[in-house]
Amino acid sequence: MDTIRARLIYNPTSGREEVKRKLSAILQRLERGGIETSCHATECKGDATKAASEAVERGFDMIISAGGDGTLNEIVSGMAGHERRPSLGILPLGTTNDFARAHGIPRKWEHACDLITKRFTTPVDVGRANDSYFINIAGGGSLTELTYEVPSKLKTMVGQLAYYMKGLEKITRLHPTHMKISAEGVGEFEEEFMLFLIANSNSVAGFDRLAPNASTSDGVFDVLALRKCNLAEFLRIATMVMRGELITNDQHFLHFQSKRIVVETNDRVQLNLDGEFGGTLPCEFSILPAHLQVIVDELGVSSYRKNGGPNRALML
Repeated sequence: MDTIRARLIYNPTSGREEVKRKLSAILQRLERGGIETSCHATECKGDATKAASEAVERGFDMIISAGGDGTLNEIVSGMAGHERRPSLGILPLGTTNDFARAHGIPRKWEHACDLITKRFTTPVDVGRANDSYFINIAGGGSLTELTYEVPSKLKTMVGQLAYYMKGLEKITRLHPTHMKISAEGVGEFEEEFMLFLIANSNSVAGFDRLAPNASTSDGVFDVLALRKCNLAEFLRIATMVMRGELITNDQHFLHFQSKRIVVETNDRVQLNLDGEFGGTLPCEFSILPAHLQVIVDELGVSSYRKNGGPNRALML
């Protein structure tokens, strides 16, 4: 197998700082697999986007994201606007790792490195929100803000528990917002919503039953919008989510698929793109079909996904 050039972009604070501690071993394992790897440590918000764009311009064959969903979002944002886009490898070393979970990418760094060295890829859709990008999930509403409000140090200390702690803090302050949702091929919906989610994959905040039919290879988004409800109703729905029960048929949810959605409101509603702050409404969401080639397991089998079916795979 020919040696290829890769640029590894890593967030030293992701997860429990595992990538920083394992960096030397990661580079050695990739080199043994025929991937000549240089690396870039991010220093501030937006740094990974700039580094990914520069890696594309410098002609790297592959870009590797080492960190969580936020790091992955920035790297995708740096790649998506280029005409030539190298393949994308993922070392899921963050707290939630929704995209990796949805695509059978191993959680253990050793197994993820070995998967990258095999270099099998599958085309995935990328979402666009106005002039920004996302690869997994976009959303709006007070509860969707908690993922970027949780301090990095707290996530490093307690991991996923940090999100539950923040959620309990915000739950009594949840309130509906009057929104207009216009979906191509579906129609318009104008009412009060607690939140909305635009899913590109079936793993949302660590749960795979919120949008079980969502796929990054079908050219459409799965949209979920929670209608106005009281605290008791919200807690009932949250309990269903925690138990892994299907909620898309619940009367409090608006659920449909579309490739283009516009969400408008007269209030200030912040956007969440892959767990990061993405501006405010109004926003037009559109899909870029098969826009990136992502390295995945050939059979979709990993520590995140025990019973996956075959993925469409190509060799670099």
